Amino acid sequence: MKSNEKGLRRLFFASKYSLKGLCISFKTESAFRQELFLLVILLPLVFYFEISSVERALLILVLLILLIVELLNTAVEVVVDRIGADYHELSGRAKDIASAAVFVSLINALLVWMVILW
Repeated sequence: MKSNEKGLRRLFFASKYSLKGLCISFKTESAFRQELFLLVILLPLVFYFEISSVERALLILVLLILLIVELLNTAVEVVVDRIGADYHELSGRAKDIASAAVFVSLINALLVWMVILW
């Protein structure tokens, strides 16, 4: 599975696989689509408000962190499901913890937006 490519060629293939992962997540994960929709709606608002560049960067950053954590949550779920469909306590725990990470990042985004805009 590891690529033997070097230099710019490796970067090209890595980018290709990353875009493939984004497309797969968009097609198969409704939570990712919802959070991406949230980003598309809120991103223009970042430039509407009269706030500092640092505040603007923070508002964008917390939205991107939410997407990143959702992608990692999806990866955990896919790997756990790949192992088997039978319930196992550790599999359930891994999925719950990854889901909790998404929840915490969502609350983080909400709090940062409230603090900056309120």
